[in-house]
Formats: sequence, structure tokens, C-alpha cells
Amino acid sequence: MSKHTVRIAIVGAGLSGLYAAYLLERQGITDYVLLEGREALGGRIASIDATGQAVTHIGANTDGIDRFDLGPTWFWPGYQHELGRLVEALGLEQFEQFEEGDMMVERSPEEPAVRMHGYVNSPASMRLAGGMGRLTEALRDKLAPANIITGHTVRRLRKHHGCIELESENAAGHVSAWQAEHVLLALPPRLVESTIAFEPALPASLALQWRETATWMAPQAKYVAIYDTPFWREQGLSGEGRSARGPLGEIHDASMLGGSAALFGFLGVPARVRSTVSDEVLRTHCRAQLVRMFGPLAATLKAEAIKDWAQDPLTATAVDINAAAQHARAPSAKATSGPWQGCLTGIASEWSPQFSGYLAGAVEAAGLGVKALTEHASAAALNPSKR
Repeated sequence: MSKHTVRIAIVGAGLSGLYAAYLLERQGITDYVLLEGREALGGRIASIDATGQAVTHIGANTDGIDRFDLGPTWFWPGYQHELGRLVEALGLEQFEQFEEGDMMVERSPEEPAVRMHGYVNSPASMRLAGGMGRLTEALRDKLAPANIITGHTVRRLRKHHGCIELESENAAGHVSAWQAEHVLLALPPRLVESTIAFEPALPASLALQWRETATWMAPQAKYVAIYDTPFWREQGLSGEGRSARGPLGEIHDASMLGGSAALFGFLGVPARVRSTVSDEVLRTHCRAQLVRMFGPLAATLKAEAIKDWAQDPLTATAVDINAAAQHARAPSAKATSGPWQGCLTGIASEWSPQFSGYLAGAVEAAGLGVKALTEHASAAALNPSKR
């Protein structure tokens, strides 16, 4: 077993983990490790290219603009100020979600789709040119590559002699050990509680809070259909759709700025039912629905994909199979007593006071966690008796 010592360990390289590392580096703190169970960075930020292939968001940036989100798609800088400032600071191009024109609605399983006046969100829903993966890549490019370890899933945290020992395991079963003064948990609370062993155990009340906190996206699945042109716009349609028939309950225009056209939808089929049906069967029904709602040109897609987050073991737990899709109330981010007090902080989006589950929540929670950590370190330096 290989062993490493760092000041800070960040568990999870989704947006919150990457942003926490970015904030540490901006303060001159480089003695950290960022551990990610997936081979790719981004967590719930995931995307495909115009051929339907997964984009890894690791390694050198590509110049391609044809990338489509399988996870979060929108943000609202008008009131999600910290995220908005980050996007600007990183020099990322943003654009408004296309919403011009009528929408298509299937009011019941028996009735044909009808055309209705659409609506426009205010403030506008914003997207990033090249997809949300651009945010992941821009943050990664600000970090020391040697500090990022992918393909290592943290299995155990043990408090020992004033520090925390972490054990991570790679796909081959090789276990690595890390010793840190402080751990930032950039995984959803429920996933932390169900997949990481704590020695000694977390306070029972804290563990219960984390276990009962719903993970955003965990019960959901998205379908993306990619086209050469946005044919629906030529018909005066926005690409918006709502359906009581399904399998897609909600549909939106996912066309990329300066690139290929696309539609995406959230599957309204419950996660437990989806688990009994193959992706190919689901894709067949999704294609048929787009033809019903948007006409025969919807059958001319050049690529498609389904991402079922409920089947992703690094996002969802068994509890999430029956969970409702909701933004949870933020639980406590740290222990207030006992051996885990002052050395362990939750920073994933679900710990955000204002934007739990949103991209802005990942940024807020990570910012609060790093701020508390550095303030504690400064106080300890001024008063060694407080250490």
C-alpha cells in the first residue's frame, strides 16, 4: 500500500472539488490532493460530442464546440453571482437558452400533440459555449496536474493521532493511503454516508441528516438527440415540449452556439422502471416521441445518447431509485462535537445554503468550506493554543 501525506484532501473532482482546489491555489496553498473515483473529471457535469461519444474533460482542451450536456445545463448569473463572476473570470463565453417560438404539448396519452404559445424565462437561463464541461476544463487548467488523482475511489476515513487517514481504491483493487490535516467532502452527502466508512463513526444525528439529503440528478435520466440543423426553429417552434404520454416529460432546445442542433429531454419514467428496460428500447421510444411532437424531420438525427444517473454508482445509491427529483434542504456541513469536529467539511452542492443541487450551489458550498478552513488555519497560527 502506497502512502502519501498532504495538508488537505479533497474527495471528489466535480465542480465543488475543482473550485475548492482553485480557491486554495489562489491563496498559495498547493499542499493538497484532489481524489476522484471516475477516470474523468466533472462529477455530474458530463457531456457527449456530436457523434454521441462521451467527452472526458481531462487532458488538453479541444477546439470542438459541438458538446452537449448530460448533466446540468443552465445557470442564472443574474442572481447566482459567485458562479457568474467565476464564469467571467475564466473567460468563458455564455449565451441565452433558445426559447423563441411556440411549444408542443401532449396533454394526455390519448390526445395528439398540440401547438401552444411558448414562454420565456426571466431572468434568462444561460448556457456555456461548448457546454458546462468548459467550466470543468477551465478550472482544471488552473490546477497543478500532479495534485489531481483520478480513478481512485475513497473507501475509508479514519481519525488517527490528530490527522485523518484516507484509503482510496483504483479499478484494479490497489489501495493507496493518504494522511491529511483536513478533508473537504465534494461528494453528495447521501453518497458520502453510504459509501465511505468512518472510524470512529460519524455522530448519529449528522449521519442521519446526510443519509436523508436527496442527491440532485440521482433519480433522473436525460436523452439527447443531435441534428445537423434546428429544423423546429424553421417551423416557428422553440424546441420546448411537455408530455403526459412520454417517455420524455420535458423537452428543450439543446443546440450549441455555432455548432450542431440538438433536442434534449428528461425521462419521466421512474428510475426503478427504467432499470428493467434497455437503453436501446428507451432510445426507440424517445425517437418516436420526438417524431410525434416535432414531425418527421425529428427522425433524421445523426447521434443520440441516454445518461441514466440512477445507474451511476458514483452519483446514486439504492435509496435514490425511489427518490423524488428535488432540490434538498442543506444539511449540516460539519460535526460540531466529537473527533470529527474541525477537520471534516462537506462542500458538495447539496451543502449550499442558497442553491442546493445547482451548479451555483457547488460554487457556494466550496467557497464557504475553503473560507472556513483558511480562517481556522489563520486563527490557529496566531494562537497556537487553539490548535
